[in-house]
Amino acid sequence: MNKFLTHAVSLVLLSASVAFAQDKIPLVTKLPDPLFVGTPVPFTIPNLEPETKKWPEFMVPAGTVNLAISNKVTASDSDPVVGTLDLVTDGDKAGDEGSWVELGQGKQWVQIDLTKEADISAIVVWHYHSQARVYRDVVVQVSDDPTFATGVTTIYDNSTNGKDRPYVETYFGKLMDAKGVKGRYVRLYSNGNTTNKMNHYIEVEVWGKPAA
Repeated sequence: MNKFLTHAVSLVLLSASVAFAQDKIPLVTKLPDPLFVGTPVPFTIPNLEPETKKWPEFMVPAGTVNLAISNKVTASDSDPVVGTLDLVTDGDKAGDEGSWVELGQGKQWVQIDLTKEADISAIVVWHYHSQARVYRDVVVQVSDDPTFATGVTTIYDNSTNGKDRPYVETYFGKLMDAKGVKGRYVRLYSNGNTTNKMNHYIEVEVWGKPAA
């Protein structure tokens, strides 16, 4: 390959690389104020993920938005102990009372209907951040089937058989890489926490773009 052709190919590759980089932007969301109340309940969890100290840098395609905001939420517990299911997608991430929904004991889930299939880049969840605690068996899945009987993609799983590590709840929430998976419904599981056996959700954001 002569020098001219080599230079031309290099310019093409560089231009493509710059265009690709310009098509990606940092994911930015409004974080709630830090809030710690009451006496922390001590816990010992093996293989615990290092505690989040800052909002992670995560790149998403330009035009990515929170598709979950104000959308319908259903749950395995149709009669929450505290709060209402609409709190999960109302945009309020504050950690004080009145901002979260509490589901019953044992394994429970909440599910968000995005109304149409989407390309999902990331999911961010705030379970409860007014106290340091760890929620057990957190699993997040995406599907086009509202019953999650078929076509299920798991994007996060820190249960006993999962590949992800348990983490401590903070006001940063937990950002999960969805890797552009396609789907209309997002389902999030948990199974109590290190403070009590209940399941809580303050807010869930689903960042993506409607599928072409």
